[in-house]
Amino acid sequence: MLRVIGKRLALLVPTLIGLSILLFLWVRNLPGGPATALLGERATPEAVARVNELYGFNEPIVSQYFTYMGKLLQGDFGTSINTGRPVLEEFATRFPGTVELTIVALIFAIGIGIPLGYLAARYYGRFVDHGSVVLSLLGITVPVFFLAFILKYLFAIQWPILPPDGRQDPRMDATHVTDFYVLDGILTGEWDAAWDAFQHLILPGIALGTIPLAIIVRITRASVLEVQNADYVRTARAKGLLEKTIRNRFILRNAMLPVVTTIGLQVGLLISGAVLTETVFAFNGIGRFLRDAIFGLDYPVLQGFIIIIAILYAVINLIVDISYSIIDPRVRVS
Repeated sequence: MLRVIGKRLALLVPTLIGLSILLFLWVRNLPGGPATALLGERATPEAVARVNELYGFNEPIVSQYFTYMGKLLQGDFGTSINTGRPVLEEFATRFPGTVELTIVALIFAIGIGIPLGYLAARYYGRFVDHGSVVLSLLGITVPVFFLAFILKYLFAIQWPILPPDGRQDPRMDATHVTDFYVLDGILTGEWDAAWDAFQHLILPGIALGTIPLAIIVRITRASVLEVQNADYVRTARAKGLLEKTIRNRFILRNAMLPVVTTIGLQVGLLISGAVLTETVFAFNGIGRFLRDAIFGLDYPVLQGFIIIIAILYAVINLIVDISYSIIDPRVRVS
C-alpha cells in the first residue's frame, strides 16, 4: 500500500508543475498585468515602472517563474492585494466554511442518491425508476445559481424557515476555536451556536449538492443494473442464498466501485466549484473569496487558491485510487 501511495505521489509532481506553469503564464497575461492590479487607480506609467522594478515583473518570464516557485516551495503564496493578508492565511480562514458546506452537500447527495439509484435499478421500468431518471435530468439541467435563488426565496423569504445568508447569525456571541462553526459549537457546548451554523448550511448545501445527487443516482442505477444481471448473481440466487446476502455481498459491493469514483471526483468539484452557491448565499468560503479576487484582479489570491485547490483535488483522487482495493480486492492499483 505504501508503494502505491508513493507512486501516486510521484505522478502528482509533474502534474502540479505543469499546472503551475500554465497558471503563472495565464495570470501574467491577464489585462492590465500584475503591476496595474497592485496600483489600481494610481497606475501611472511611472508608478507601473517602479512596481515592475520592485517586484521583478520586468525580468525574463523564466526568472519570474523560478522565483515564484521558490517562494511557493517555502510556503509563501504571496499577499492578497485587496486585504493585505497572506494568501495562505486567507485560505485557512475561509477553507473550513467550504469544507462544512461540501460535507452537507455530500451527505445530501449520497444519502439520497445511492438509495434512490439502487431502488431505480431494483424496480427497473416502474414508477420509481422513471421518477429517478426525471429527477436526475432536472438536477443536471437546472443551473445551480437559479436553484439557489429559488431555495432562498421560498424557504428564507416567502416562508422564513431557514436563514437566507451567511455562516452564522452575527448577533450570536459564539466561540470559534477551529473555524468549523458547527464543530466549534459542539466542542464548546454552545449548542445554540452549532444549531444556528448548521441551519445556515442547509439551503446552500442542497443547492450545491443537487448536481452530485443527480450524477450519483444515474451512476448507481447503471452500475446496479449491470451487476444484478451478472452471471455470479444469478448463480448465487440459484444456490438459494438469502436476498439480503446477495444484495450486500454481491450486488452493492461490486456496484459501488464506479460510485466511489464518482463521489471522489465530486468532492473535488464541490470544493472548487462553490463560487456561485457561496455568492448567492453570501457564504464566507473560498468560492466567494475567489470570485471577489477575480473581479478585483487579485493575482496572488488567484494563483495561490487555484494551486492549493489543485493539490487538494489531487489528494482526493489519490484517496479514491487507494479505496479501490479496499472495496474490491480484485482491483490492483499499479
